[in-house]
Amino acid sequence: MIPTRGENLATKFMRRAFIVLATIWLSATASAQGLTSPDPGGAGFSAERLARIAPWYQSQIDAGALPGAVVAVARNGKLAYLQAIGTYDRAGKIPLKPDAIFWIASMTKPVTSVAAMMLVEEGKLDLAAPVSRYLPELKDMQVGVEKTDPATGKSELVLEAPQRPMEVIDLLRHTSGLVYPEEGTTAVHKAYRQITTFKRDRTLAEFVTSLAKLPLAYQPGEVWEYSWGVDVLARVVEVASGQAFDEFLQARIFMPLGMVDTGFYVPENKLARLVDPLPSGRPPLWDVTKPAKLFSGGGGLVSTAPDYLRFAQMLLNGGELDGVRILAAKTVQQMTTNALPPEVRFAGIVGGFVGPKVGTSWGLGFAIRTNPEFSILPGAVGSFNWSGLWGTYFWIDPVEKLIAVQMIQVPPNTGGQYGRALRHLTYAALRVPEPVSAAAPAPAAVSAALLAAYVGKYDFGPSVSSKDKQAPFPAFGGVGLEFAVTDGLVTILTAYDSAPAAKAGLIAGDVISDVDDVSVKGLSLDQVIGKLRGPPGTQVRLRIVRKGQDNPIDFTIVRELIRLPGAQIEVRLRNGELVIAATGPWSVLDFEKDKPIAVRAISAGEFRVDSGDHTRIAFVNDAAGKVSGVVLNPGPWEIRAAKLN
Repeated sequence: MIPTRGENLATKFMRRAFIVLATIWLSATASAQGLTSPDPGGAGFSAERLARIAPWYQSQIDAGALPGAVVAVARNGKLAYLQAIGTYDRAGKIPLKPDAIFWIASMTKPVTSVAAMMLVEEGKLDLAAPVSRYLPELKDMQVGVEKTDPATGKSELVLEAPQRPMEVIDLLRHTSGLVYPEEGTTAVHKAYRQITTFKRDRTLAEFVTSLAKLPLAYQPGEVWEYSWGVDVLARVVEVASGQAFDEFLQARIFMPLGMVDTGFYVPENKLARLVDPLPSGRPPLWDVTKPAKLFSGGGGLVSTAPDYLRFAQMLLNGGELDGVRILAAKTVQQMTTNALPPEVRFAGIVGGFVGPKVGTSWGLGFAIRTNPEFSILPGAVGSFNWSGLWGTYFWIDPVEKLIAVQMIQVPPNTGGQYGRALRHLTYAALRVPEPVSAAAPAPAAVSAALLAAYVGKYDFGPSVSSKDKQAPFPAFGGVGLEFAVTDGLVTILTAYDSAPAAKAGLIAGDVISDVDDVSVKGLSLDQVIGKLRGPPGTQVRLRIVRKGQDNPIDFTIVRELIRLPGAQIEVRLRNGELVIAATGPWSVLDFEKDKPIAVRAISAGEFRVDSGDHTRIAFVNDAAGKVSGVVLNPGPWEIRAAKLN
């Protein structure tokens, strides 16, 4: 999951929310190839395992991390899951519904990219043309280079001529040399912070004119850095089409696709469906309750899970939905294929989440999984996605014909855990085809000594799906907590099992007030992380405020090497038979967390669950004959785990 930019916020409340079963979006414009009624089995999922999604989000709601969430999953053109969990309001009184409206922030960017590519198909826009062909005011932009005088040590910003013009394609793939003010600390980034025209009451034309006075941070085409380029692209769309950007999107994308609740603000008659913002409110720029003059192509839209699912299904279908063609299939293929030159460099905060080191590249509007062995993106090679500042997220897996959409509002830089959870829960719910056989395998006798050898814990790493290979999590010295930060409060969301914090007694919902006898009030998320992490074996003192207790509690915790918990199972021996339960953060196929289930031997080294989805488990020996791991569902869908003890 790619983290987002902005200040760190978190919730203060601790109250029970509601789980609301999805109602179906039944407007006349909503029918789309089975996207109207959830059919998990028809979409190739286990309904029981998909049902684990809502309780996971509910656990985060109970911990005070967010008021609610809407999740939609579709596969093979069929709706598999649509559910609203929690409430609209942070007071926890109004149950959420699936048509809840969210500010989707940077999930606007794929929509803007589609708009531009529609004009490319019509011959009104040329990807290889200089941006100045459409926006002459940007013709003379120079490149700012910081140079340091070796004698004085002072730096100055020197302007150089661009080696080639900034092209339209650069705007779509973030190689324009434009930047976001928050993405770096260079003199150019600082200069971008002086822009005063990126406001709801100013126009795209005014914003672009003010950019013309600033330098580019890089030579066009040389560096990938997340940027205002997509907002400039929105202005290009206005000029090339002759329409205001909001009018173009409404007439050419939203209306044809039946996206009835997507736009740049929420009209008065729909405000009751707008999910509450974070406790400190939305910044004025993103006050989506009022009409805007600035139609931000980079982050201005509001939408719903059903609306965005239709947009995503159009892309997965190769540009068409319900007989309406938005783009040609070859155009969608171009957009979702790596568009970056091999020599490109990656910069900026978000730059750490795109590039060969993380198995990901960029197309024309999307991050794309490129490495078959590892990636921070979910799904098969060619899967593409993006996210929004306050946690909204989607991905499309063209191999599995799968779409998932997450609509939430959480503090910036805390959305990663929600995307990881949805990825895991979705792929882990895919139904595994059973081997074709006339009857269930006959039971087999296994010696007590061999059964005892199988006992132990087994770790699968970050994913329990053969369809979603993920890189191992990095290790670090720390205490083993996930938390959110808002208004000076550090609220614990999760204490990892068997990690120092959990062993010391910290629990979800605890609020950290002091670290090493110093208040954390006013610190950012990264600053708190820096205080909690440190070399294994060193101590850190935490003061905790716990709900229901009048006085704070002090803990002294010894840091350990922390590996983010992967999926695990534990095999136990009970009354002469093996029983298995999940023990990590996730259930694993038929094996649920803390609910041991018996498996029946079908050979000396293979066992089977007789209920649920009939998960098969085969034990693996190393060269010395010692049990070293397991394979679940041997064959094309198999997943492997290493024995831990």
